[in-house]
Amino acid sequence: MSIVIDEELCTGCASCMDSCMYDAIELENNKAKVLEDNCTLCRACIETCPEEAISLVREDVKVQKVDISQFKGVWVIAEHYQKKIQNVSLQLLSKGRLLADLLQVYLSFVILGSDFDDKLEQLSLYGMDEIIYIKSPILKDYYSDLYTKVISELVLENKPEIILIGATPTGRDFAPRVAKRLNAGLTADCTGLEINHATRDLLQTRPTYGGSIMATIRTPSSRPQMATVRAGIFNMPEKVKKKVYIRKIEYEFEEKDSVSKIVKVISKTKTSVNLEDAKIIVAGGRGVGSREGFRVIEELAKVLDAELGGSRITVELNWLDPDRQIGQTGKTVTPKLYIACGISGAIQHIVGMQNSEIIVAINKDPNASIFNWAHYGIVGDLHEIIPVLIEEIKKIKVNE
Repeated sequence: MSIVIDEELCTGCASCMDSCMYDAIELENNKAKVLEDNCTLCRACIETCPEEAISLVREDVKVQKVDISQFKGVWVIAEHYQKKIQNVSLQLLSKGRLLADLLQVYLSFVILGSDFDDKLEQLSLYGMDEIIYIKSPILKDYYSDLYTKVISELVLENKPEIILIGATPTGRDFAPRVAKRLNAGLTADCTGLEINHATRDLLQTRPTYGGSIMATIRTPSSRPQMATVRAGIFNMPEKVKKKVYIRKIEYEFEEKDSVSKIVKVISKTKTSVNLEDAKIIVAGGRGVGSREGFRVIEELAKVLDAELGGSRITVELNWLDPDRQIGQTGKTVTPKLYIACGISGAIQHIVGMQNSEIIVAINKDPNASIFNWAHYGIVGDLHEIIPVLIEEIKKIKVNE
């Protein structure tokens, strides 16, 4: 299937660009153009186009039948940077363990790298049954085509039934390439993963149509079943001591084997905003009213030693910087305390903070959806309530 834009009907109004969460549409010569590498076929652009210039074309493809009974096991593909495994990969081991236990199969952790020999014992504490270590000097860095080649070959040889990948820039780059090569199903940006016990299908839940609804997707006729998951959706696994089988495979690559070449790695200085690791977050939504209205939100965050966040609309209105956006198109957070101020509770925002330990909602609309998710709710004007909270917190701090 593919998204097709009729140039004769397209007026270049850019409505489709505004609706696309994946930056898969651009304007070229005042006509919309689909960037196929980014497109997930979510169809949001089709619904938005006022000229009905966009359509989904289904191509006649002969699907090769796969004996799905041959596929067993759950794989988590590790992502690493500067010799360190990223947290999202470890978080996926936590969910992978549950899925593997339900299916009564092995959980494998697949590492493509060069300097992990002395780290394998420590990594083996994260609950997997097996570590598959693909070792090559060139794999100290990420090469899209080499990852695609190696993972595809491993899958064809070992036949895992489920593959979990972090929904990071790296994971989003190689996952669809692997899926295409294997004729496998891939669901991007999942927020939930469960198993259908009768069919062994992976039930992959993700927001769709701009976050307005949640869709559960399955791929009953192809294997492996592939899913990417954003950081913070699942918790870190507890460390356990168990026997882990380590399989090391030496690969011989040269730089000429890749169509790309890494000339220089530039380390980007991390900003002071670190929502993913924040223990307390105070977030504002449209109900804050204005950029100036965020001052009281900022003051509450300050007295709580918290990070400041917001919903998508606050970024679009330029009330907050983009790196403070929480939600499906922003960051996923799991603080101990999340205070939602003037946030209605659209599913697009909820998926980014639903795993917070305690959620406190302040909203003047008693029917706001956010109260369905909140552990504690306060109905009223946030500009009247928050100053009172600030004063009470200050009194508590003085008496400590």
